[in-house]
Amino acid sequence: MSELTESELHALVSLLDDGDMEVRTHVRDRITSLGVGIIPFLEEKWEHSFNPEIQKEIEILVHDLQFALLKSRLLDWKNSENKDLLTGLWIINTYQYPDLEFEKLNAEMHQIYFEVWTAFKNDLPPSDQIRIINNVLFNTLRFSANTKNFHSPGNSMLSNVLDTKKGNPITLCAIYMLVAQKLGLPVYGVNLPNLFVLTYKSQDSTFYINAFNKGLIFNKKDVSNYLNHLKIEPKTKYFEPTDHLQIILRSFRNLVHSFDKLGEPEKVQEIKELIAILDS
Repeated sequence: MSELTESELHALVSLLDDGDMEVRTHVRDRITSLGVGIIPFLEEKWEHSFNPEIQKEIEILVHDLQFALLKSRLLDWKNSENKDLLTGLWIINTYQYPDLEFEKLNAEMHQIYFEVWTAFKNDLPPSDQIRIINNVLFNTLRFSANTKNFHSPGNSMLSNVLDTKKGNPITLCAIYMLVAQKLGLPVYGVNLPNLFVLTYKSQDSTFYINAFNKGLIFNKKDVSNYLNHLKIEPKTKYFEPTDHLQIILRSFRNLVHSFDKLGEPEKVQEIKELIAILDS
């Protein structure tokens, strides 16, 4: 964990409410320099402390350490070759649930895939295959749009969506896309203004899927009409697949909006820091 002995660590933590601000700053920096390995020790100290001042300092330290780890993971993800979508969604998820293990999300997603796979038929036309996925996801497993709490940060947290079966367009599309691609289908995300959808795109067939509306199938003309209705110029990017980086960026931008609506400026600022890592 560190080169410090346990008694030295105890002594350091006891100085977190020191009256001298310079001492407190030095102590904070020293503890932070020990890295995330110090978190279990700090959490234990928090539990056994009867000093609210020290507890508050520990909470800030633990959050700062966890946030630094998140930033480091996000940078690694950005620099990775394939930018695995599930890993990106897990990293977002750790902002609210820092102890969440990737393996837990992976296992839950595999279970959903298994449910779809057992009902799936390879020899059907694409639209019928999509209807099978729709039936399992939206009727059997009962995933649906969270229209009641559309701006809740929980809609951007995959673990939350898997628990409640309610999400926003991006998380519902991400679940759909991860399952469809594992089945070998050419299904990708599409970044429309104000709405995230999917496209089934092969040499023989192209159509669109709205996971926020129970997997409704629509065509290119419908996309044009939608853009026209919003008075937005129909650019190529609104009809073509987007990449995983853009999906994760859009999820973070949703979170900025969510925390802004909740009146949490510190969280808005932190999410903007994460966006800057991906946008640089």
